[in-house]
Amino acid sequence: MARSVTPGAIAALLANPTPDSPLEIPEIVVQVVDLKPIGSSTTRFTFMASDGAMKIKAMLPTHLASEINSGKLQNLGLIRIIDYTCNAIPNQPEKALIVTKCEVVSPSLETEIKSEVKEERSQSDVKKEEYKSEVKKEESSILLMPKQEIVAKSAAQIVNEQRGNAAPAARLAMTKRIHPLVSLNPYQGNWTIKVRVTNKGNLRTYKNARGEGQVFNVELTDEDGTQIQATMFNEAAKKFYPKFELGKVYYISKGSLRIANKQFKTVQNDYEMTLNENAIVEEAEGEVSIPETKFNFVKIDQLGSYVNGRELVDVIGVVQNVSPTLSIRRKSNNETIPKRDITIADDSNKTVTVSLWNDLATNIGQELLDMVDTAPIVAIKSLKVGDFQGVSLSTLTKSTVLINPDLPEAKKLKSWYDSEGKGASMASVGSDIVSSSRTGLRSMYSDRVFLSQITNDPSLGQDKPVFFSISVYISLIKADQTMWYRACTTCNKKVTEAVGGGYWCEGCQKNDDQCSLRYIMVIKVSDPTGEAWLSVFNEQAEKIIGCTADELDRIKTEEGDEKYQLKLKEATWVPHLFRVSVSQTEYMNEKRQRITVRAQAPLDCSAESRYLLEEIAKMSIS
Repeated sequence: MARSVTPGAIAALLANPTPDSPLEIPEIVVQVVDLKPIGSSTTRFTFMASDGAMKIKAMLPTHLASEINSGKLQNLGLIRIIDYTCNAIPNQPEKALIVTKCEVVSPSLETEIKSEVKEERSQSDVKKEEYKSEVKKEESSILLMPKQEIVAKSAAQIVNEQRGNAAPAARLAMTKRIHPLVSLNPYQGNWTIKVRVTNKGNLRTYKNARGEGQVFNVELTDEDGTQIQATMFNEAAKKFYPKFELGKVYYISKGSLRIANKQFKTVQNDYEMTLNENAIVEEAEGEVSIPETKFNFVKIDQLGSYVNGRELVDVIGVVQNVSPTLSIRRKSNNETIPKRDITIADDSNKTVTVSLWNDLATNIGQELLDMVDTAPIVAIKSLKVGDFQGVSLSTLTKSTVLINPDLPEAKKLKSWYDSEGKGASMASVGSDIVSSSRTGLRSMYSDRVFLSQITNDPSLGQDKPVFFSISVYISLIKADQTMWYRACTTCNKKVTEAVGGGYWCEGCQKNDDQCSLRYIMVIKVSDPTGEAWLSVFNEQAEKIIGCTADELDRIKTEEGDEKYQLKLKEATWVPHLFRVSVSQTEYMNEKRQRITVRAQAPLDCSAESRYLLEEIAKMSIS
């Protein structure tokens, strides 16, 4: 195989920016120059495509990331372009090459190929010239690729023959060029995509200043595994909600794209799609090339960094326990909805509780309850991560649950559980966050920052919570704040006084004679650089105050307010090591930084001294 490029390749690409079919694309080999990832992505790469005389900005398809990571394709390597499109760059005369299908010809050459040209030509110059299909060998120092055999029938003739008895959707595929999702952008004109519906939300009603409307969205996946979220409003929502069915493949055209809103996006794509009532949606029957629901699994022991963040997660685990169905009353509309908790474990030897809601609680939940003794595997997509009991998961209307799915991860997990997991000791993933007895001290010396580094950066925690360690003194605990709440003795959730006596728990759906008090308070802390208010929950507060909330309440009630305030004062100006999370909350339309204590440990002077000496040594070296 010749280790060189096709002469005039870039000119040929620009002369035919959007070929109707890969069949009409000639032999095109280019060199990959200045290969680099896009931002922090590990799957999307950009480069300059060179034919020795000209260059053009280009992007590689995501499926080629494995070739790059394995070293098969490197900078200065050669690729054969099989399919592509050239898109205009906003506010610039040049175009960008989106490679949608290619193959590696050579991993890397020693140097960049450069041909002898008499004068520099820009893309705009090339557009004005008529592309010459034959180039004499002596006009260039570049090796010519061998010509392909001449086919008797033209591409148009072949397509027309195939089109004859095709169904409407198939004819659409043949007459319209199918664009991969990775090639789409807001500035592109007409396009047609072939995608599978891998997630379908409910048809929802909303109200705003302009009135009432309806909305629903779907997640779409193409054959490369690229995903995008499509949203439909009002008439379009009514039209396409019955049209889209989960798992089916469709041809879609006449939609529009915009930059994705990070607050609401649920797939890894910089853009989101909007379909109005004029969009065209045709079912593609019998398509199997596009993958089913795509999961991006997160290990249970890695869930801590997602707590209270906007990013949704996918998990897979072995079902350990299934609770009965509970009825929960919504505060917003007083409506009663079913809920069921399941506990799952994975090969990180951690467990987590997943709350199933609505139909998932009654249907999937009952199915899991009937088979829990067989330790079924569940794969769940689009879960929200909360901080109840440290870490907890909850389904949404768009969540998908698969029981014993035919996935490599499921088979691996089942094999692990049968061989060793069944008898292994499991711990709740939340225990690593709410308790510092085993891992707290060690983690207190990682990601150490000063308070000013947190408070002076209002953007921290904007997308998802970030975690730090701090060494501080408690300077103030307000005595007049609400220090605790009444909690259920079984599930620790808030209870209310029941009519006729006792305490009612919505979570357990029962009335109890007794309840317990659990801390929920704020404290002011100081270090050499500044001050900050921290939110503290029960486990950490007990260690700070030195007694339970029930005991502190007894002191206040029986021994008087003076003893109560003295107890709080004794807890101040004591050094502590805290592991904290930093997130963004909104109050009165104003964004605020919320710092929450996740773990606590007393200051170990010996360990702290060793840490400081290590930091000083690093400063000396640098």
